[in-house]
Amino acid sequence: MLATFYAKALDADLPKPILGDRWAKEIVDRIDYDWSKTSITKTNSPSVTTRSAHFDTWARQFLAVNPEATVVHLGCGLDARAFRLDPGPGVEWYDVDYPDVADLRRKLFPARGNYHVISASVTDPAWLTEVRSDRPTLMIAEGLTMYLTESDGVALLRRIVERFGSGELQFDAFNRLGIKSQWMNAVVRRSGSTLYWAINRPDDIVGAVPGVRLLAWESPFDSASFRGLAWFYRAMAGVMSVAPPLRYMAQYHRYAF
Repeated sequence: MLATFYAKALDADLPKPILGDRWAKEIVDRIDYDWSKTSITKTNSPSVTTRSAHFDTWARQFLAVNPEATVVHLGCGLDARAFRLDPGPGVEWYDVDYPDVADLRRKLFPARGNYHVISASVTDPAWLTEVRSDRPTLMIAEGLTMYLTESDGVALLRRIVERFGSGELQFDAFNRLGIKSQWMNAVVRRSGSTLYWAINRPDDIVGAVPGVRLLAWESPFDSASFRGLAWFYRAMAGVMSVAPPLRYMAQYHRYAF
C-alpha cells in the first residue's frame, strides 16, 4: 500500500507527471516514514502510475455514461481516486479495505458528499450489504486480484455480479508467469507478501463468473497511459511484447454484467 502510494507522490513532482496526484504528494509529506523502504523511485514509479491513470480513464468513461451510479473501489489502500475523479452528486462512492487501512484513510482524507469508507476484508461477504445496489455499479480492483486465491477471487466477482443488477468489473491481473516470477518484484518481496491467483486470458473470467461479458483486455504496453513514457520504457515494452507470456504478464481487464 505504501509503495504504490509513494509512487504517486513522486510522480506528482515530475516535470511531466503521468497521474498528477497532488493528494498523494501532500499526504506523503505528513507521514513520518522511511519511504526508501518501499524500493520505489522516480525511475520505477511509472509501473504504478500508468496503471492508475489507465483505470482512472476507464472509470471516467463509465461515469460519463452512468452519472447516477455506485462505485466500489476494492482494496483501495490510500489511493485518492475518489478525489482525483471528483464524481458528480449522483455517484455514491465506497472505498473498501481492512479496518486499519480504513481508519488511516479517515484520518488523512477529508469527508465529502456521497463518499463512504467501509472497514472490511474484500473477501468478507458482509460488506456488500452496506453498499447501495439499485443503480449501475462499477467495481474497481487495482493491484488486488493477484493477492487473492483463485477461489476467493472468483467468489468475490460472482457475489458482485449477483448483488448488483448491472455495471462493470475493472481490474488488473498477472498471468502464470507473473505469479511465478514474483520473487523478482522488489515491492512484493520487501513487503513479505505472496501472490496467488494467475489469470491468463479473459476466458478464465468469462468461464468462471456467469453473467459477465468482455469489454476490453489489454497489455499495459497498449494503454494510452504507457505510450507517453520515455523512449527506454517503450523500447523495453517492444522487446517484451514479442513473447505473449511477457506481453501479458500484467493485464487490464474490463467486463460488463
